[in-house]
Amino acid sequence: MKPTILISNDDGIESQGIIRLAKEIKKFATVIVAAPHTQQSAVGHSITMSNPIRMSKIFYNKEFFGYAVEGTPADAVKLAVHNLLKEKKIDLLISGINQGANTAINIIYSGTVSAAAEGTILGIPSIAVSLASYIYKNFDAAAEVASKIAKAVLKYGLPTGTLLNVNVPPVPKSKIRGIVITKQGKSYWNDVYEKRIDPNNREYYWLTGYMVKTDKGLEYDVSAVEKNYVSVTPIHYDLTDYKTYEKMKSWKLKL
Repeated sequence: MKPTILISNDDGIESQGIIRLAKEIKKFATVIVAAPHTQQSAVGHSITMSNPIRMSKIFYNKEFFGYAVEGTPADAVKLAVHNLLKEKKIDLLISGINQGANTAINIIYSGTVSAAAEGTILGIPSIAVSLASYIYKNFDAAAEVASKIAKAVLKYGLPTGTLLNVNVPPVPKSKIRGIVITKQGKSYWNDVYEKRIDPNNREYYWLTGYMVKTDKGLEYDVSAVEKNYVSVTPIHYDLTDYKTYEKMKSWKLKL
């Protein structure tokens, strides 16, 4: 029996990444697509609470493709699991293929990773897949990588609460040097808010900046992708700092 795989993303249901991913995964699995109706990059793990969430069916070339959800990536996953597919067992969730890297500090902001994290919270083994460029548009290698890792997760499973964050270098398959298991990098963004003036002479600000790269070894996601390796990072949503937790027991805090 074919596995059932739920596909979502944060770039929106009309993005080329999700279309290419669905095509590849359909080669060995039953695919259900539920993704945001519009671009939702960098919304993190936000959910919609004060507005209605609408959903519509999307067709490409007169064939049903999936469900467009007027909400965040986490909304799309929640709605799919709790309503659209509540009678069906979902064997795996794949979020992507995202346009742009989700490495180092980007993981915190990423809607792509958050869709996968939501799947993990709901007890579904989950993978987030990103193509590490906003310009490079060939998703073929990333789709093949996603397929290989999906099959591995279906075979070996993942620990409860853990998802895989996959970043693929923006090069043809022939130039990818391999797949490495990595840690989340320590690189960070130096944010710059550029002040501008609109036609009505009012001030507004546009976020720009650059990444400060501190990671050198192949063990870190940023560095691995730069060296044309696929980076696979196991991450989890338990944010507890256990070392500090143990140290703080000696503080003897009292009211």
